[in-house]
Amino acid sequence: MTAIKICGLKHQQDILWANKLQIAYAGFVFAESSRKVSPDWVKEAAANLSPAIKKVGVFVNHPLNELKEIASYCHLDIVQLHGEESPDYCLKAGPVVWKALRIKDKDSLKAMTKYHVDGFVVDRYHPVSYGGTGMAFDWDLLHSVSMQHKIILAGGLNEENVQKAIIKVRPFAVDVSSGVEEDGSKDFNKMLHFVEKVREYDETGG
Repeated sequence: MTAIKICGLKHQQDILWANKLQIAYAGFVFAESSRKVSPDWVKEAAANLSPAIKKVGVFVNHPLNELKEIASYCHLDIVQLHGEESPDYCLKAGPVVWKALRIKDKDSLKAMTKYHVDGFVVDRYHPVSYGGTGMAFDWDLLHSVSMQHKIILAGGLNEENVQKAIIKVRPFAVDVSSGVEEDGSKDFNKMLHFVEKVREYDETGG
């Protein structure tokens, strides 16, 4: 079964929708972004989140002590690192760490050999943005690594292309944010249709 992560939750309504859809992971952005939320908000919101849904905190080049304080305060299950964090930093960042890699070409995948983490979030390369661009990349690049590593596929996913993405990549999880938004906020119908497409594929095998 393909796990589903919806990232960039920033309203109480988003939490209720996540519960209703019974997704596996809820993502909260602590880095500079239009989706950035405060630790206080996440701690309060998480009190209403289903215990079955794991809380993922998204960070970019945070001071390690600050990251660990936030992770502890918000009772995060996973920290997701989108910056230039070193392999040593990742080892110290938490008990469960996902490292994001921005994929430009096949050489971009070589970084996977340097990190001992629990999963790799693969997103499209952008010279300035650390993620959340809403743009896809060449999924064929991942053929050689999807069986060797836990891949969380991000970047430009939506209800129209997520089944194709799963067929090509066979990821552990799919990660969506802008693909289930309308005017910068989460849209329940888009969330629902995305989840339905993923589960439809898992039930029928495509």
